[in-house]
Amino acid sequence: MFARSIAATALLILGAGAASAAPSVHYPVEGALAPGAVAPGAGPAFSGAVQTGNTIYVAGMTDSDPATNAISPDPKVAARIVLTKIQNQLQKTGLTMDDLVWVQIFAVDLKEYAAFNEVYRTFFKGPLPARAFLGTNALLGGAHFEIMGIAVKP
Repeated sequence: MFARSIAATALLILGAGAASAAPSVHYPVEGALAPGAVAPGAGPAFSGAVQTGNTIYVAGMTDSDPATNAISPDPKVAARIVLTKIQNQLQKTGLTMDDLVWVQIFAVDLKEYAAFNEVYRTFFKGPLPARAFLGTNALLGGAHFEIMGIAVKP
């Protein structure tokens, strides 16, 4: 009974603090419309990156070539394309790949894990972000990889 009272009091205190906190404001990063993010006749479908406070959320990007929309059959080329897209989104906010704290990678073929990692490591100077490497059946446009991430401004 006593433990339940303490828990209830703690919830009331935490709840009151959360209710009085200023609302979090988020906005698309200027110029961060993701390549291919325009739905025909409908305008932009999503932002390439959104900032709230000091946190930048980078939308999922695939390895389609931004100039041609083609997908390379080479997983190393594909990895370089998608990682460069993420890097470009971060640069629009004044950040680098080393500011990423979380990365989620989707791959249609888990056998491409080693090839992806070989390229991935070249994009970082400091400690690598936490990450997940997940297999999936298919990605938009026949892509090999899709990556999304979270970065924090120092």
